[in-house]
Amino acid sequence: MPSSAAPSETAPEVSLVIPVRNEADNVLPLLEEIVAAARGWPWTWELIFVDDGSADATWERLGEARRSEPRVRALRLDRPHGQSAGVIAGLRAARAPICVTMDGDGQNDPADIARLVEAMAEADLVIGWRRERADTAWRRFQSRVANAFRDFFTGDGVHDIGCALKAVDRELALRLPAFDGLHRFLPTLFRYNGWRVREVPVSDRRRLRGHTKYGMWNRAFRGLRDIIGVRWIGSRMVRYEIREENSDG
Repeated sequence: MPSSAAPSETAPEVSLVIPVRNEADNVLPLLEEIVAAARGWPWTWELIFVDDGSADATWERLGEARRSEPRVRALRLDRPHGQSAGVIAGLRAARAPICVTMDGDGQNDPADIARLVEAMAEADLVIGWRRERADTAWRRFQSRVANAFRDFFTGDGVHDIGCALKAVDRELALRLPAFDGLHRFLPTLFRYNGWRVREVPVSDRRRLRGHTKYGMWNRAFRGLRDIIGVRWIGSRMVRYEIREENSDG
């Protein structure tokens, strides 16, 4: 890839997609971390924040971010639609062939982005694996249960489906059905299609500002419904091999 990471009128090589909802206190600190990490990146980039109907000053902070960094873009959904909608909106707006998604709460470390992008040389989707969790024992237990439950039904073998830090081939991702919950099943759907999936160990950090939007029960019932739907998709996938006969005999 080119060595220059300066802003350009041409399309960037990597798009960062960050959905945010009521993260006014995290937007600017996260941007500072990303800009610092980007000094070592050998590729051009853009950063797309997607405001998922925030009720606080998130949109105002995004305006400040755009004024301070020309590579920042800001999208605003009409009302809260959920993380998958934010990811999908960001992917559709992105200009780069490789997109990196991450949370806007500061728990994903921007220093890990380069490792995921580098791994895309041999993959279509790279997923962060938080081997050492910074959460409480209760949240770590929830994560283990959720991952084991999903893996039992999908068989995708992913260790940490809850990690928002992912690098993905944008064109392939946009071929998938756009549904609420898509971001949790990207590896399952990629493997259903025969696309390459890799995991890369990443760090995990405690949330310093704001409040989490998720709990065990508000994800459990929704996750069960989604698993049923994704399993149905897998069972109905059209799979075949084809050979074209070129001889006249």
